[in-house]
Amino acid sequence: MSDNGLPAGPPGGPRILVVGAGFGGLGVVRALHEQGLTDITVLERAGEAGGVWRDNTYPGAACDVPSPLYSWSWAPNPEWGRRYSPQPEILAYLQRTAAEHGLLDGLVTGTTVTGARHEDGAWRVSTEVGGAPGPTYDADVLVLATGQLSEPVVPDLPGRDDFAGPAFHSAQWRHDVDLRGRRVAVLGTGASAIQFVPGIADDAAEITIFQRSAPYVVPKPDQGYAPRHHALFRRVPGLLAAERRSWFWVTEQLNAALAGESRVSGPLIRALEGAWRAHLRLRVRDPQLRARLVPDYPLGCKRLLFSNDWYPTLDRPHVDVVAEAVTGVEAAGVRTADGHLHEVDVLVWGTGFAATDFLRGLDVVAPDGQHLADVWTGGARAHLGMGVPGFPNLFSIYGPNTNLGGSSIIAMMEAQAGYVAQVARRLADGGARAVAPRAEVWEAYDREMQSRLSTSVWAGCTSWYTDGARITTNWPGLVAEYQRRTAEVDWSELEEVC
Repeated sequence: MSDNGLPAGPPGGPRILVVGAGFGGLGVVRALHEQGLTDITVLERAGEAGGVWRDNTYPGAACDVPSPLYSWSWAPNPEWGRRYSPQPEILAYLQRTAAEHGLLDGLVTGTTVTGARHEDGAWRVSTEVGGAPGPTYDADVLVLATGQLSEPVVPDLPGRDDFAGPAFHSAQWRHDVDLRGRRVAVLGTGASAIQFVPGIADDAAEITIFQRSAPYVVPKPDQGYAPRHHALFRRVPGLLAAERRSWFWVTEQLNAALAGESRVSGPLIRALEGAWRAHLRLRVRDPQLRARLVPDYPLGCKRLLFSNDWYPTLDRPHVDVVAEAVTGVEAAGVRTADGHLHEVDVLVWGTGFAATDFLRGLDVVAPDGQHLADVWTGGARAHLGMGVPGFPNLFSIYGPNTNLGGSSIIAMMEAQAGYVAQVARRLADGGARAVAPRAEVWEAYDREMQSRLSTSVWAGCTSWYTDGARITTNWPGLVAEYQRRTAEVDWSELEEVC
């Protein structure tokens, strides 16, 4: 027995398997290395590391969090080209930094994980390679870092497959499709659409945007970093750290407002609404178009968006916003509820991701035979967003109730990575063999999350933040609070599973 009352783990340390090679998965590898653990395999379904920044290559793709904050805390980058970096630069940073720190040494690409079953004291992970059954991997610790924004969603509209022209999701951009001089339909007005629509506006002959609900869009305080900035950041590293701290403070105020903290919620929400109204009035001249661009829900129910060119693009003569509901797709175009057929040549789905469908397509089975999908019927939930009772040494990164309405998700994932690494280190030291949250701890944590979320701006919102009556994606507090709660593992919250 160990000093914490749990049976000792196997000699030689745990075999660790990480699924996903984005910021979350590679951040776990870094934390494990810091704990002296190296028996790590990372499985990635694509051909290279990168996560969402590898997959989303649409025109204008960029981050809506300032790059000094949207980066690993242990790898500051004095060479960012802009405050809000574009996709190629973020991907290059991720891949370069991962290579420099040895995080790609155990990476296996082109391998899709299809299931994981805990048997004979370990996780047996099944895979596919090239559409055929792939090798099976055994692991003592399984870390699922597949994220909330990895599975694109295309609505099941009548006639969806009847469209005669090219049709693709923004996360699977068809760069072989030439949009010059063509009529383009865009379904959706979310975080991706407000970037790629301006990005294609100079090429397309016509753009018809089908809007289910208008987003709140405020100005983006972007700027380019000149060579003098880079030189100054290199000579005085504290300046870059100070900018990171400043943006962290600013975004934490937004988190506090969305969480319903009275000291900032009312004033800040009103200030953001004022910024949105002024931005809309100044950038859209047509009063009828402005009326269509007014959201029909409170600010915060969906992610607040930042853009300087979305509204001006919508005000261009060859761009139209259709607020009528889409009823179907036909060979020649998109049909709306008023009976009108909007004829187009290309259809782009800007319809987001299966954010509430955690671990989509991955069957995870506990030692007693229960399926994680069954445990999550009615909404996913995990202790600290990571662990589930009865599922030993299983952790999710960017799991249930860890998403943010503001700030950088990388900070949340780094906190999770540190927690997972502590557990793995204890396993290596013989302090435990296989642990999972106690059921009562898991249930109490979920009650806390739902109770706190019920007083947040997300309460009652009909949006992608919810899964039925439960809010399954968002964290109801500050990033700093989550960091404090995960900084040291509370071993009394865990129990031996098998």
